[in-house]
Amino acid sequence: MLEDLLEPIKTESLKDVFVLRFEELILSGKLKIGQKLPSERELALQLGVSRPVVHEGLVLLTTRGLVSLKPRFGATVNDYRKEGSITLLSSLIHYQKGKLEPELLESLLQMRLLLEPPFARLAAENRTQEQVREFQRILEMEESADARNTQMITDLDFDFHLLIAVASGNTVYPLLLNSFRPVYTNLSGQFFKDPQVIAAVHQYHRNMIKAIEAGHGGKATSVMKEILCHGEKHLRRMIDRQA
Repeated sequence: MLEDLLEPIKTESLKDVFVLRFEELILSGKLKIGQKLPSERELALQLGVSRPVVHEGLVLLTTRGLVSLKPRFGATVNDYRKEGSITLLSSLIHYQKGKLEPELLESLLQMRLLLEPPFARLAAENRTQEQVREFQRILEMEESADARNTQMITDLDFDFHLLIAVASGNTVYPLLLNSFRPVYTNLSGQFFKDPQVIAAVHQYHRNMIKAIEAGHGGKATSVMKEILCHGEKHLRRMIDRQA
């Protein structure tokens, strides 16, 4: 029974906890696709929160594609694989506590390999001199960063890839990549704990800057493929160790 799954919420950030609880119920399959949820009033009573908290939480779940809201009918559970938005990826990572199921991991790796090499080529063809200087500035910060500061190194690596997206001249791709930031940094942050990986990645970045500065699209494409294959190899190795 749904009533058995819903215990009163006792916390200051009520809306966030409401959303988190329903994300877990939906992603785990405890709430089934097409299942109608109780009314906002009933949910508020069951959870011990106000109706505005319930309404705002349902609206947020709607934007993530987890539920549908219809006037005078209420909320029903969606098939998130068909209805989910890009923001749902962060929820999937959070729900699985950073440990991606194999299917999702494979999908992410495949997507990067399909998208990033062509955009590296475009970056080499379309970059400005100011962007070349920005690449070099990021590299200098990477090389001077303390290897123990995994968060900083991870953030700089993301900034490097985001700058490639911006330099490509495509207006949509940087927005898409930014949407993936929590997922991207969750994955890359795992293998940046290895100093040898850090050194190898920075060498790849130096090679990428040379290709982009020279306007060599083919070289930029091949370097990006090397970066992605290197990252995938070490990520899989770390996952195997954890398993």
